[in-house]
Amino acid sequence: MRLIPTEEQRDLAAAVRSFLADRAPMSRVREIAESADEPYDRAVWARMSSELGLAGLAVPAEHGGSGAGFGEVAAVLEELGAALTPVPYLSAAVAASLLVALDAKDLLPGVAAGETVAVVAPPGEEPPVGRLVDRGEWVLEGAVEPVPDGPSADLLLVVASTGDGRRGVFAVAPDAPGLTVTPLASFDTTRPQARLGLRGVPARPLGAPDAGAAVDRALDVAAVLLAAEQLGGMRRCLDAIVEYAKLRVQFGRYVGSFQGVKHRLADMHCVLEQAESIVRYAVWAADEAPDELPEAAALAASFMGRAYFQVANDHLLLHGGIGFTWEHDAHLYYKRAKADELMLGAPRVHRARLAAVLGLT
Repeated sequence: MRLIPTEEQRDLAAAVRSFLADRAPMSRVREIAESADEPYDRAVWARMSSELGLAGLAVPAEHGGSGAGFGEVAAVLEELGAALTPVPYLSAAVAASLLVALDAKDLLPGVAAGETVAVVAPPGEEPPVGRLVDRGEWVLEGAVEPVPDGPSADLLLVVASTGDGRRGVFAVAPDAPGLTVTPLASFDTTRPQARLGLRGVPARPLGAPDAGAAVDRALDVAAVLLAAEQLGGMRRCLDAIVEYAKLRVQFGRYVGSFQGVKHRLADMHCVLEQAESIVRYAVWAADEAPDELPEAAALAASFMGRAYFQVANDHLLLHGGIGFTWEHDAHLYYKRAKADELMLGAPRVHRARLAAVLGLT
């Protein structure tokens, strides 16, 4: 059992970090976040996919990918989370894992090349309903919201109820008749969200008629990969506020010398250390121990949301008055942390699921 990143994973992270510093600085992040026309940075996405080959990291080589594991995907997501890069990499990675599980061979090459941005529309409390019509084709009825990166999608993977407690996964084109994709006002403007309205939308079923197991695994993978992205954001917040505490002078002293500040920074560091242990275990389980994945994913989801928001909140507050200004980057991490905390459900949902997995209910 190896939880420490390999040398290759560290080199990959360093390459991505250098690329993002050059091509996606915070000024570019703000430009995309404030744009009404660009849901993500298409130029950065194209170079990430073509030059770095990141879109197909976890896609098998026979389908156009590089056949790497979730450890490599997590290394990339940590850097993207640290830089708040506005690209749909998290959604695309989750969609790719689901397509691999469903053996959707014809869709994988485009996803691996980054030419097709696939996004999973997760099932809510009332998932859409899939039914067969007279001509023997499937159509979907209902609505899904929120769908992270929904406005960016070239391919929507909709999880729908097919009757008798079964769940199916359906491929839907973003321009399909009867489909409406409505952008939502999002607290985190670096990751757009959408509402899908489905009124007799023609859809193509993928995989087995009952794809429940594949869907559950995809949701676990989503929790693990989101946790990796959150870890990157937490680390960037702590690094930034530590540097600020070394430079900011108040009452003739560096603020980092004040006991209250030192204790707060120490608490943030302890939270980060716990978070890293949880994420490393979850990523290992996703690659090496599928039987442990549900527990590891529930643990990561129940801990990381609150932890990231705590660190991002303290990061903002310790910057003092400047941290509350629109011009400072602290509010971007604060908003990302809060949006991530709720993306896959409130922390209490994941705590209840973890308790169920551990047999405590």
